Amino acid sequence: MDSALEILPGLVLPEAALEERFVRASGPGGQNVNKVSSAVELRFDVAGSGLPEWLRVKVLAGRDRRLTQEGVLVIQAQRFRTLEANRRDARERLLKLLRGYTVERKARVATAPTRASQRRRIDSKQKRGALKRLRGKGSLSE
Repeated sequence: MDSALEILPGLVLPEAALEERFVRASGPGGQNVNKVSSAVELRFDVAGSGLPEWLRVKVLAGRDRRLTQEGVLVIQAQRFRTLEANRRDARERLLKLLRGYTVERKARVATAPTRASQRRRIDSKQKRGALKRLRGKGSLSE
């Protein structure tokens, strides 16, 4: 395995910042699944890591369900049958997550609805109202 993971050019995540636990995977796998610990639980302490402050704040504010209250990011990988493939998968998913926080999002520019879209909306509301009026109590029972 690599000694460090590169998030961006010049921004490297040291191997010491990662903690791996190997557990038994759930699901199908025959007899192998009951005796081999091939699933990987990768833990990354965001709060205590060597990440730059701007990235650490973004990750902690991201409200990811894999983030514990202590600021530890937990990624579980058990998609593959081999430990090495699951280990690689967990690391790739961690890098993808961290790289996602480095991308600057474009601010949405609010626009007014077009006159045609307003007309379509009003027309559909009128058709729906007419349909509902037909369902109401009418003169059929009188």
